Amino acid sequence: MTREIPKVLLVDDDQDLLQLVAMRFAAVGYEVVTAASGEAALARLKVSRPHVVVTDLRMAGIDGMALFDAIRREAPDLPVIILTAHGTIPEAVAATRRGVFGFLTKPFDGGVLLDTVADALRLSSAPAGNSADWRAEILTRSPAMEALLGQTRRVAASDAAACIVGASGTGKEMLARALHLASRRAHAPFVAANCGAIPEELLEAEFFGRRDDASRDSAVDRRGFFEAAQGGTLFLDEVGDLPLAFQARLVRAFEERAIRPLGQNEPIRIDVRVVSATQRKLEELVAAGDFREDLYYRLNVVKLALPSLAERREDVPLLANHYLASLAQRAGKPRLAFSPESMQTLVSAPWPGNVRQLIAVLEQAVALASTEVIPASLVRQAFGAADSSLTPLDEARRAFERDYLVRVLKITGGNVTQAARLAGRNRTEFYRLLDRHALEPAMFKASAAPRGNGG
Repeated sequence: MTREIPKVLLVDDDQDLLQLVAMRFAAVGYEVVTAASGEAALARLKVSRPHVVVTDLRMAGIDGMALFDAIRREAPDLPVIILTAHGTIPEAVAATRRGVFGFLTKPFDGGVLLDTVADALRLSSAPAGNSADWRAEILTRSPAMEALLGQTRRVAASDAAACIVGASGTGKEMLARALHLASRRAHAPFVAANCGAIPEELLEAEFFGRRDDASRDSAVDRRGFFEAAQGGTLFLDEVGDLPLAFQARLVRAFEERAIRPLGQNEPIRIDVRVVSATQRKLEELVAAGDFREDLYYRLNVVKLALPSLAERREDVPLLANHYLASLAQRAGKPRLAFSPESMQTLVSAPWPGNVRQLIAVLEQAVALASTEVIPASLVRQAFGAADSSLTPLDEARRAFERDYLVRVLKITGGNVTQAARLAGRNRTEFYRLLDRHALEPAMFKASAAPRGNGG
């Protein structure tokens, strides 16, 4: 069974202290990533998200509080612990009020630091020793997806209703299954109901079941979705498509925690966790009177927003190679591979249909491939659109320059020659850009190893 190793990002401009504390964390089984400046720490965060950040307060350039503020903007749920030799009680109080998890003054007690990190990990996405199998189907090395998975795991620890929002094809049901597997209900059923595909006249029977006490034919009786999911999770896909009249029945079932199958007078107690999903904006439906406000608040206790494939382009090579392997094997073409140009075409495509569209494109490319290497022309033919290149680096705004560099380095697994070619820059200039943003190619070689087995 796969075990998730807690990852700590340690930030300090004192190299001796950095090495000492890193060794202490490693000795208790943590994966340690170090950064000698706030700038380098932000670059590391773009590569791979840790589960907790431990940073010095006083550093040149971006100091500890500025680093905390930057982290808070991009990953507000990532715990940050600040160390300082200049700490005062007012500073500590001010820091904790702003959301810093812990504030320790040097020289600090090693045991206290380890205890503080352990407390932070309990609130983060990878409590020590927990299985990572719950997310095994989700293939990613995207910080945006890692942040979402961390949030999903914390939500799974409670019984709160969750609503997954995202465009069509982003994998809402897959995330719902991961949430279920991370919860205490993992041993019980996961039942998915496509609300938009059920005729209105059949909704009550499908959700609440049907009984016919006068009939001896057991085939007449039917368990509904709620009974089938008893003790587990009921996933309501495209919940925004439910008609208003039936929404009222759902609200009553949630309030009473009971259902009445058609043909039966006695209620049946239900114990299910409800996870819903929609690509529609429920807030707009509520405002228009097409979705009940009381149902909205019952379903939308926690919102989980899935990024589009265009927002996680660094995952395109992982997903493409993963699905190509299975599709090619099924088609009897196990040696199929992408040419560098075809992979660049995949990475650069707009992907309005997200992962579902990617799979469809690959299915057509595999079916039409006449050689062992899939050319870019075949990929373009498969999705029926001209190649759409990444924004040239010299046209990108400086504010997004670092994100651009991170993206191309992830795509090439830290290969500077390929990354420079993809960015349209020579190696010398590309290295200058990396130095400007405290990016080291070696950081990306490890990030090329994917977590999980699917996407």
